[in-house]
Amino acid sequence: MLSRTNLHDYQIKAIEFIKERKSCGLFLDMGMGKSSTTLTAISDLLAEGKTKKVLVIAPLRVANSVWHTEASKWSHLKHLNVQVCTGSATKRLAALKTKADIYVINRENVPWLVEQCGKSWPFKMVVIDESSSFKSAASKRFKALKKTLSMIDYMVLLTGTPSPQSLMDLWSQMYLIDFGISLGRTITGYRDRFFIKDYWGYNYELKTGADATIHHLIKPHVISMSAEDYLELPDRIDLIEWVDHDKLFMAAYKEFEKNMFATLPDGQEIEALTAATLAGKLLQWSNGAAYTDKGEWSRLSDAKLDALEELVEQNPNENMLVAYNFKFDLDALKKRFPKAVVLDANEKTIERWNKGEIKMLLAHPQSAGHGLNLQSGGSMLVWYGLTWGLEYYQQFNARLHRQGQTKPVRIVHLAARGCLDERVMEVLAQKDATQKKLLTALKKS
Repeated sequence: MLSRTNLHDYQIKAIEFIKERKSCGLFLDMGMGKSSTTLTAISDLLAEGKTKKVLVIAPLRVANSVWHTEASKWSHLKHLNVQVCTGSATKRLAALKTKADIYVINRENVPWLVEQCGKSWPFKMVVIDESSSFKSAASKRFKALKKTLSMIDYMVLLTGTPSPQSLMDLWSQMYLIDFGISLGRTITGYRDRFFIKDYWGYNYELKTGADATIHHLIKPHVISMSAEDYLELPDRIDLIEWVDHDKLFMAAYKEFEKNMFATLPDGQEIEALTAATLAGKLLQWSNGAAYTDKGEWSRLSDAKLDALEELVEQNPNENMLVAYNFKFDLDALKKRFPKAVVLDANEKTIERWNKGEIKMLLAHPQSAGHGLNLQSGGSMLVWYGLTWGLEYYQQFNARLHRQGQTKPVRIVHLAARGCLDERVMEVLAQKDATQKKLLTALKKS
């Protein structure tokens, strides 16, 4: 069993930061032990009588498994009573009425919890695991939690991806920390101060020099650390395997891209009424299939399946974690690779993977992006279906490339040449550059 002496120096620094700042953000890379760091701070504050009844808000899978499991791993934390408050309303209420030190709830049920508690809000310390899920000031979860801020003594935000889309994502997260002191009391004021609308009036772009000002304003309230600065991680090798669809496919693709309408080889029709819909359908098309206007899907190409099969043949000794995007991706993958296993809510599936018993594990980035330790089962990750979301992209990659991984990690992107996949790769790189600039500016010496 691990003990307090196994904590890294940077974790000790983060623990003291939580205790001193009271309301703060820990912007730590995936795999740097945010849970054990925060649990240690909680344990200290409870022992010192500085807080009581702690609430942890997390993604559902993380809420169900990570926090109570993490506490049980450490000798100085195993005394903590962690109650998981998920499931039906009846089950949640029963868990909330049980005496405990820490109560863990999934983020979707925050509005329900606030309504249940009303003015008798009992939690003096709130921890938000993966706080970027509160990036929207218009979301019900943010509006609900905002009502409780005056009753909370300690607010701790945990994330490795504070601005997955742009610096616009920071306002609501910082408001939960400091009531708008750093970035303003309203999202409108924040936008007006630091952003301008683009030519079309739909998107916001940073004003010149605004990023440096934002970094400076929030720096006292957050601590930022990168794994590469503190941990000895194995190499990460990013590869792009270009997939070439045949000429007939590409001609039909280009025609659909131009006209936003197509009749598929099986006679079914597909239409995109908006640019956003078109982008979604082109991403489907890049993967070799598309949903029709009737909600069914039509197979258009097996080029990506063939490319993945070649990867399997070329790497017979590797266990592969494969990211899929659409339901038809999963159906096609299961048919082509019948021995592949789908990542589900069963903890035994994760155990089998980490024991090396699964050659191919199929997972959707949104269901496997947070809190899962998969580094023991393999070192090769394949993006069969790409995603626009930087947060899901980075979090999913960190399932293998994290502390405890013993081999170089290869991240292979199956990208359709001449299709929207090319643009997705460019956008991910641009978003990554913006976020890295923020985290670098916030690093403490």
